[in-house]
Amino acid sequence: MSETLIRNAHTILTMNDHRAELRGADILIRGGVIAEIGQGLTTSGAVVEAAGCVVTPGLVNTHHHLYQTLTRAVPGGQDALLFGWLKTLYPIWARFTPEMMRISALTGLAELALSGCTMTSDHLYLYPNGSRLDDTIDAALEIGMRFHPTRGAMSIGESAGGLPPDHLVEREEAILNDCIRVIDAHHDPRPGAMIRVGIAPCSPFSVSRELMRDAAILARDKGVMLHTHLAENEEDITYSLATFGCRPGQYAEDLGWTGTDVWHAHCVKLDGREIDLFARSKTGVAHCPCSNCRLGSGIAPVRAMRDAGVPVGLGVDGSASNDAGNLMLEARQTMLLQRVANGADAMSAREALEIATRGGAEVLGRDDCGQIALGKRADLALWNIAGVESAGSWDPAALLLAGPTRVQHLFVEGRQIVRDGQVTTIDLGTTVAMQNRLALRLAG
Repeated sequence: MSETLIRNAHTILTMNDHRAELRGADILIRGGVIAEIGQGLTTSGAVVEAAGCVVTPGLVNTHHHLYQTLTRAVPGGQDALLFGWLKTLYPIWARFTPEMMRISALTGLAELALSGCTMTSDHLYLYPNGSRLDDTIDAALEIGMRFHPTRGAMSIGESAGGLPPDHLVEREEAILNDCIRVIDAHHDPRPGAMIRVGIAPCSPFSVSRELMRDAAILARDKGVMLHTHLAENEEDITYSLATFGCRPGQYAEDLGWTGTDVWHAHCVKLDGREIDLFARSKTGVAHCPCSNCRLGSGIAPVRAMRDAGVPVGLGVDGSASNDAGNLMLEARQTMLLQRVANGADAMSAREALEIATRGGAEVLGRDDCGQIALGKRADLALWNIAGVESAGSWDPAALLLAGPTRVQHLFVEGRQIVRDGQVTTIDLGTTVAMQNRLALRLAG
C-alpha cells in the first residue's frame, strides 16, 4: 500500500474535534487515509518537505455552476441584479455543447484545486444540445477531485410564468428519469467516495411545486442529498410571497426540503424564524459571499446561522456571477462581510477557515473528510508561508489575514494533484487555450 509522508510542517490546523494546532509535526498518508500524525515519523514511500508550510484540511466548495466558467464577465450581465443577469445569460448558455460543458468544468475544477479545494459540489440545471451531467463527472475524474455533482433541472418556462426561456426547460418525467439514471450510474455511498450524486431542481422560480416534492421523495428513496437555491435576494422573496403565499423557508418545509440531507445555496434573506427552522432540522446552507456581493444580493446572516446551529459551508457559485473560483478568497470575504455587518470581533480568521473546511464537509454529509485526524481521508492543502503574502506576520496560521491564496501542494485521497503550485493531472495550458477558443466561439 502506497505511503506519503508530509514532514515537519510549520503548523497543522487540524480542524479536529479539539481544533488542535500542531507545530513541527508530520502526517503519514497510507492508502488514501491519514494513518499517523506526530513528530519524527518515517516512511519507505514518498516524502514531501513542509517546513515552510501551514497544512489545512482541503477546502470544500458547497455550491458551484462549473459550466459558467466559460461565461465570465459577459457584457450586459456585469452590472445586473439576479433576474436580469439570468435573462442575459440564458440565451448564451442555450448554445452550449457537451464539449463546452466538459472543458468549462475542467477549467473551473483546476482553478478550485489551485485555491486549495479538494472536494466540490456542482449544480448543473440545464442540458442543451445533448449535454449531460456525465460531461462534468468525466472532468472531475480526469483532474482527480472529490466531486458531488447534482442533477439540476428547470421545468417552468416563461410561457408558464417562470424565468427561463421555454427552450431551456425539460419535461418533469424526463428530469426524474435522468436523475435515476445518473444516480444508478455514478453515485457511491461508501466512505471515501470520489463521486456522490444529488438531486437539485434549480429554484422555486424555475420548477413546479410538484417537481420539488417528487424530487424530495426520489432523493430519499435513493439515499442521496437535495440541493437548490433559496432566498437569494429581495426579488426571490417577492416572487415566493406572490406565487406561493409564503416565505421561502416555509415553502421548503412544506415540500420536504429541510433536514440533514438538504442544503440550500445563498439564503441571504432568511429571517429569524427560517434560521430557527434550519437549525432545528439541521438543514445546510452554502454561503456564497463574493457572488452575493457581485449581484448586489446582500450579506447573508452567517453569524446568526452559526450561533443558532445551522450547518454552514462556503461556495464560490458560478464563475458568471463571481467571476472567480478561488475558495480561499471566499473564506476571507466571509470573514470580512460578517465583520462589516456585526463588528470586528464577529468572525475570526480561524472560524472562517473552519467553515471552508470542516463546515463544508458537514454540509455535504462527509464526516470522513474536512479534518486532519486519524482515519479521515487524506485531503490536504499545504500553504507556503515563506512568500511575500505572509512576510512580517506574527501569526502565520492566520492565513486569511496574511497568507497565500494559491496552494503549494494539494492531496486528494492521498494523491498529489497540485505540486509546487502546478496542477499535475492535466495539461492546464492546453485546457485554458481550449477554454478561450470556446469562449470566443460563444461570443461570436
